[in-house]
This record gives sequence, C-alpha cells and structure tokens, in this order.
Amino acid sequence: MQLYLIYNVQRVVMTMENSLVKKSIIKVIRKNMGRCILLIFAVCGTVITSLVPPQILKQIFDQNLVPRSSDGLLMLAIAYMGVILFIGVFDFMKEAVLTVLGQKITKEIRVEMMVKLEKIYALFFSSNGSGVVVSRFTNDVDAINSLFTSGIVGMMIDCLKVIGIIFSIWLFSETLGIITIILLPIIYAITRLFQKRMLKAQIENRILVGKVNNHISESLKNAQMIKVFSKENYMERKYTEHLLDNYKTVEKVNFYDSVFPPMIQITRAVVIAIIVILSSKQLNYLGISLGMVAASIDLISNLFAPIENLGMELQNIQQAISGIHRVNNFYSETEDTNTIKELQAENIIPIREEVRLSFHDLTFHYEEGTDVLQNINLIIKPQEKVTFVGRTGVGKSTLFKLIMGLLKPSEGNITINGIDVYNIPNNEKRKIFGYVDQSFHLIKGTVAEQISLQDESITREQIEHALEFVGMTDYIASLEKGFDTQVINDTLFSQGQMQLLAIARAIVTDPPILLLDEITANLDSITEEKIVTVLQKASRAHTILSISHRLSSMIASDMVVILENGRVKNTGSPEMLLQKDDWYRSHLALEKLTWS
Repeated sequence: MQLYLIYNVQRVVMTMENSLVKKSIIKVIRKNMGRCILLIFAVCGTVITSLVPPQILKQIFDQNLVPRSSDGLLMLAIAYMGVILFIGVFDFMKEAVLTVLGQKITKEIRVEMMVKLEKIYALFFSSNGSGVVVSRFTNDVDAINSLFTSGIVGMMIDCLKVIGIIFSIWLFSETLGIITIILLPIIYAITRLFQKRMLKAQIENRILVGKVNNHISESLKNAQMIKVFSKENYMERKYTEHLLDNYKTVEKVNFYDSVFPPMIQITRAVVIAIIVILSSKQLNYLGISLGMVAASIDLISNLFAPIENLGMELQNIQQAISGIHRVNNFYSETEDTNTIKELQAENIIPIREEVRLSFHDLTFHYEEGTDVLQNINLIIKPQEKVTFVGRTGVGKSTLFKLIMGLLKPSEGNITINGIDVYNIPNNEKRKIFGYVDQSFHLIKGTVAEQISLQDESITREQIEHALEFVGMTDYIASLEKGFDTQVINDTLFSQGQMQLLAIARAIVTDPPILLLDEITANLDSITEEKIVTVLQKASRAHTILSISHRLSSMIASDMVVILENGRVKNTGSPEMLLQKDDWYRSHLALEKLTWS
C-alpha cells in the first residue's frame, strides 16, 4: 500500500512538472508559509494523537479494571478525554488549513487560466466549443482542488495512521501484528469493490439526471412545436424512460450505500471476535494482557476508517491527474505572439483618407492539407466599397477574421499601409476596424454599455452620436432610464433594432474600416432597407468590406469579389460583372425571379 502511495505521488509530481499547477502551488506556498507550517503541525498532531487513546485504554484495564483499583483512574480518564479533544482540534486545524490553501491554489490556477485565455490564439476556439473551455475552468480545476483537500495529503495521513496502528499492535504481539497485516488487503479489497461499483452507479445516475433535466428543458423550449406536430405522447414516453432508468441507478446507489456499512461492521466484529477468542484464558494464543486486548480491539477498529478513506483518495488522485493533464494542455496552447505593442492606430493610419488594405499571396487552412483560402491577392483602395460573394463555405467569414488579425495566415499576409494586421495589438484594433456580425451579442449592463462594451475611453458623446447615426435615439429616449436602462434580456429590442445597435457598436470609435458580415440575412425587407440606408450613409467616410449572399441586398459597391473554392474567381464593378461573368449574372437573375 505504501508503494502504491509512492507510485501515485510520483505520477502527480511528474504530471505537474513545468506546469501551471506546479507554478500555482509554489506561488501559494511562498505566500502562505505560516499556514503551511501550521498544516504540517496539524498533520503530525493528528497522526500521533490518534495512536494515544488505545495506550491509555490499556493502562486503564491493566492498572485499574483488572486489579479493581481506582488509583490514578481519574487522571487516566481525564487524559483519555483530553487526547480525544486534541484529536478533534488537530483534525479541525488540518481541514481548515487544507480548505484555505486548496481554495487559494484553485483561485491562482483560474486567474492564470483567464490570463491565458486572453492571450490564446483564436484558432483554438474554432475546434473547442465554449462547453469544453468552461469544463477546464470548473470541473478540471475542482478535480485538482480535491487533490489537496482529500487527495495526497489525506492519503499520506491515512497511510501514516495505518503504519502507526500496525506498529502499535506489533508491540503488543507479533502474532497479532501478522494477523493485522494479512487483514489489510482483505479489508482494502472489500472497500474498493464497493466504492468502484458505487462510483459507477453514481456516474450513471448523474448522466441520467442530466438527460431528465435536458428533456424537461427541451420540452419547455419546444412546447409549441410539440403541440403543433402532436408529439405529446412521444415526449411523455421518452421522459418516462429516462425517469425509470434514473430510478434504477438510484436503487443501485442506495443498495451499495446500505450494504457497505454492515459489511464493514460484520468484518470488524469477526476480527474482534477472533482476537477475543485467541486471547481467552483457554487458548491464550496471543499471550497478551486484557488491557492489550482492549487496546488492540480499539486500534483495529480505528484501522478500518483510514483504509476506507484510502479508496476514495486514490479515486480523487486519479481524477486530479487527468484534470492536471487537461489544464496543462490548455495552458500550453499557442498564443498570439506576433503582436507589436508599440504599434498604435494613429501611427498606422495617420490620415483616414489614405487607408490601403492589401492581400499578398494569402493562404489559410484550419487543418494541414485542407486550404480554406488559396493565393488571395487584392488591393483595396482608400474608402472603397467591396463586397465578397460566393457560395456558403468558400471562406468569406474566415477572410474577415484574417483581415482583423484574429487568425494568422498559413502563408502570405494582409497589410494596412504596409503593416501586417496580425502584428497590431488587440487594444488598437477597435480604432481601426468596426465589425458587424449577423447577430448582436448582449452583455450585462446599460444600453450605453452595449455600445461602449464598458470601454472607459469611449465618451458618452460618442455613444450618443453613434446611436443618433443609426436612428435609435428616439426609441432609447422612450425607455424608462434612457441610455442608463439596464438590458437584462433581448426582449427590449427587436431583431432590426439589435442590428442597428451592432452597427452603432462598430462605428462608435469612428474606425476607418467597416466589416459587415451578412448583416441583413435574417431581416424583413422593410428593416433591411432601413439598415442598408444607414450603411450607405456610413460608407461616405469609411472603407467598407461586406459579405453578402443576396446580391440584391448588398450596398452600392465599387468592387465585387467572387470567391470560389477558396480562390478569387473574378473581381470588378457590379456593372462589369453583370456583362462579363456568367455566375454573377445568372445568380442575380435567379434572385430577381425568386422575388417576383
């Protein structure tokens, strides 16, 4: 068992080598040396004092109860009660300090992970959903926290207790010591068998509880659709199936939970009975006094608790090791390293009328060997209006991410006035680019903060001007607190109003370049016309790059870029393409036929 402890400790140490977890632990220990010393003191006190009561019990039997003498009995009783009190105090100190240190380590890990998240390369989020990232911050870090609160430290304490108990019993009788050593693997095997089965049942139960909750949520969200398509019986049947499966796993958990304690108690009773029989006057096989018998029974009774704990602690260590691996993998993700902090927007674009955006042999792939964009070469003149068109999946949205420097090209680059956009610091990009997505993402805060994104450098006048520009001033003035109205959910604005807010958010810093990603796709024709009018007004002072699937809804463009299979198929003015490009002409004709 001790070798297994050493093996698991070595695994943890090897896993943490040069890792975020190791750095966080060292940092917390350096800042909390006093607490760490107190923890060592509490651990030593817990182990040592837990071995004293059986020794006092032996003295009470041998010196007082057997000879029927009361000399010193009161002092032994007081000593016995005092030691029990000290065990409680030391155990409380150990748990309290472990909890505090564990929380501090958890906090340190999560803070460092958030710092890492802000630096991490944007490509990471293309292959990792929000649920995966959140799981790193919550479940994996909680598993690491258990490594300290109920993992290695608890395991070391319980192993020391087991060693101390065996040593104490060995001093009473070598035969009894051998019997105890033989009992250890048997007790441990029974404990692990039940713990593994109980854990498996609990995991199954959590999965099925999740299915039940998910089914309820799905039913509430789609209540109207369920009624329209008459799927009530189907949904009820599925819910009943999930519920019955859940009850079965609950029964398993309850069964193991109810059977395990009696099993341990029966095993303990059998061991105690064997010791009593072997120590009886008729056999006297162990050759120990009645006080030693009582002390041995007490020690063996205490032997079961740390062995039970060891099983759960091993489980916690296994979970913590996998958590450490996942946190380390997250922390070793590639960062945006090419940014040049000295670059500032006013130096990159000293005169907004002279913005030149250039694409030089641009190639990009998410996975090696599968190019999303290939050999893109374009020059966009100052205040030019360019629309990118093409089938879904040709790389238009990816191209916008490359233009804003969120992704690094696999080959080639994109420059603004000769400066690589990937080298521009993120805090300067909002002064250069205004990005309008297909959907407007609300944040917690006021209407004004929806536009500023709580950027203190953006003034109230800029916010008001942006909202006036998009024609939202009158509506916001009608709200209870105007610009200071708290936005709790999306019911405060219609779809069209949220799109106008997205435009206001993009232009509030008056950036010279606007990027519009199919922003009228989900709007009715009247709202679409209003937004196009706003964008045409904005186009007078900005270079505008837009993505459009509907050629009929795009704003007046100086140049249209047709993308096909990740390459530039054709470029030119709308008038020229209408005459010379078959795809453009047929696509526009098809749209007109659909509208008619």
